[in-house]
Amino acid sequence: MKGRVILLTLAALFVGVTVCLAANPHMGTWKLNEAKSKFSPGATKNNTVVYEAAGDSVKVTVDGVDGNGNPSHNEWTGKFDGKFYPVTGDPTSDMRSYRKINNHTLALTAKKDGKVTLTGRIVVSANGRTRTVTTTATDSKGKRVSNKAVYDKQ
Repeated sequence: MKGRVILLTLAALFVGVTVCLAANPHMGTWKLNEAKSKFSPGATKNNTVVYEAAGDSVKVTVDGVDGNGNPSHNEWTGKFDGKFYPVTGDPTSDMRSYRKINNHTLALTAKKDGKVTLTGRIVVSANGRTRTVTTTATDSKGKRVSNKAVYDKQ
């Protein structure tokens, strides 16, 4: 009897986490809409961004091209709790933090060797079809650059 209660409790917990993540408007695959986006010269362009459940965390996979047109790929797994989690594959950051502001808005901060290299805001439209990412970063020459990337949900 005790085993059934534990099993049912775990099943309910799994279903609850799945439902909560599925209701998150950030989840899914997003494709860059270059016509609606504005990039600084030489900026990295993230062509595809995928948010997916990874247990009780979120995995963010980013594919695009760097400022020289070379393919880029990075991954982050963590929670939208404002804490920093490791990033792999990104030469400009080794840690990234997402903080939930409201159901449709996240604050983003990236660090490299403990120093903030990028800050931004990610906003999903009310209808859930468009995602706008505005960022401010420091380029390789120490200059502050701003970008606005608009994505369409796939």
